[in-house]
Parts: sequence; structure tokens; C-alpha cells
Amino acid sequence: MKQKFALIDTANTFFRARHIASRNTDTSEKIAMAIHITLASVNQVVRKFGAEHVIFCLEGRSFRKDLYKPYKAHRVLATQALTETEAEENKMFWETYEVFTTFLKEKTNVSVLRNERAEADDMIARFIHLHPDDHHYIISSDTDYVQLISENVHQYNGVSNQLITLDGYHDEKGRLIIDKKTKEPKVLGDPKFILFEKTMRGDTTDNVFSAYPGVRTKGSKNKIGLAEAYADRNKQGFAWNNLMLQRWTDHNGKEHKVREDYERNCKLIDLTAQPDDIKEAVDKTIRESVRITTTPQVGVHFMKFCGKYALIKISEQIETYAKWLNSPYKGHLVG
Repeated sequence: MKQKFALIDTANTFFRARHIASRNTDTSEKIAMAIHITLASVNQVVRKFGAEHVIFCLEGRSFRKDLYKPYKAHRVLATQALTETEAEENKMFWETYEVFTTFLKEKTNVSVLRNERAEADDMIARFIHLHPDDHHYIISSDTDYVQLISENVHQYNGVSNQLITLDGYHDEKGRLIIDKKTKEPKVLGDPKFILFEKTMRGDTTDNVFSAYPGVRTKGSKNKIGLAEAYADRNKQGFAWNNLMLQRWTDHNGKEHKVREDYERNCKLIDLTAQPDDIKEAVDKTIRESVRITTTPQVGVHFMKFCGKYALIKISEQIETYAKWLNSPYKGHLVG
């Protein structure tokens, strides 16, 4: 029997939520809002789409940092540049995040997944791989997950309250969102082409440099574009090789081969291209960590947690939340 799973990119949802608060909001209120939005996002997916089990995916130290030194290195610099007040708030957020995820792991029946060498998106991608016939709702605002969208994989942005499917972007009432520029429904496009384009252009949010700076989506008479190369990807004929064999020189005078940089970026961006040892390690973590056993008195523990962080609105719907917090894993892992 097919199952429906809610897969939460926990850090993304938790930390993005704090930016919604006004500047006059104090840290404790921002923390409460982050917890509220994270839990409310899950509750929306359970209520609207019938998710039967919830999986919170956490971050480890990514293997990508060993493959490519610049990977997310700018985030360390950004943290070092925080003011004393900002650093203290950041510290409080991380401490609360640890308390929150520990509570979920020890006092509820949801699954909490973490592997020391992988990121949350690796856990999510591999969980989907191990459940190919089930339905998945990824809760995150990260655009990296668009590559995973298919007939049975959707993405829900709990901050903007949008659902992304193969059909396009939907609002909270299920209507297609109208693009402000084109005045037409906002469509998704081919997830595989989106991945190819991102792999070629790089990802500034993760500090991954472009494999071919300035390349056009659609080519001209004299130059192959991404669209033509993508259309030729299976045959790997003239268009594909013409693009991949190009060379360019960076600002330090170093020459780059497009194919080499593209293959590097595949390992960094494609969520199905992890090294085999990482796949094996993540799959092992999933098999060992899905919550099959049950914890008693989940509702009681959750009431105390809500009281600690003044989650008043959630407390008023405690039975709705307690239902999915109480629901263990009943799926089937392939392989």
C-alpha cells in the first residue's frame, strides 16, 4: 500500500522562518515564531495532503566540502562578520534548534534522520529513492529540491505557503499562481533541464562557481546554448560535445574546461550523484533511524513543550498536532 510522507528540511524551515519577524521583535519571540512556522508547515501538509508519517532531516558536515573547498565557505565568513548582538541571537537560535530536534527524536514518534557526512537534502533524496512508489512532500524553501519533483514528489514552502508540482506553483487554495511579469500561470518546466542549467551555471547560494560563465540558454547561429546541448544529451552528438569541449579563462588567468567543471558541479548539485560510499552510509542511517518503535504520552510531552515556548495557537489545536507526532513509520524500504 502506498504511503504519504512529509520530509522536512529542518534547518532551512527553522532558520528561514525567523526572517519573517519584524525588526522590533525580540529574540525569544523570533525563536517561538521559528518553531511555530516549522510545526505549522508540517501540520498543513498532513492536513491538506494526508501525510501519514513525518521525517525531520538534519544537517551533517557535507562530503562536498572535501570535494570542493569553496563549497559554502562564504557562510563561515558571514558568521564571522556578525555583530555581538547578532552572534548572540544566532547562538540562541542554534541552541533552541538542538533542543527542538532532540525533543522530536526523544519525545515523539516522528523520524529524525542525520548522517555526519551528508546534508539534509541528501537524506531527503535518498529517502525518496528508497520509497519509489510512495508519495513525498518536501517541506523547504530551497530551490535545490525542484530537481526531485515528479508525479509523486512535491515541494511545499511553509514560509510562502506555496506548493510546487509538475503542473506549476500553487497558492494555499490550490490555484496556480500568476507570474507578475508574464501575467501567465507560473509553470515549473522540466526538472531535469532545471538541474542541467543549474549545474552549468553554478549555485551562488552554495558558492559553487559556473562551469561556463555567460553561457546562453538558447544558442545562436555561431554558438551552442544550453537548450541545444540538453536536447542532444542522450546522443551526445555535435551540440553536446561542442558545448562541453569549450574552454574559458578565469580572472586569475587559469584555463577551465567546461566538461571538467560541469562534472565537478554534478557531484555538488545533483542530488542523485553522491559518491557510492555516501549513498550507502545515508541509506544505512535511514534504515536504522526510521521510527518504528513508539514513545508513550506524546501529547503530554508536547503540551509541556508548547508551554515552554508560548506556542499558544498550536496549543489550541493540540490534538491535530499530536496525531502526526504520535504516528510511527509504517512504510517499506526497497532493497
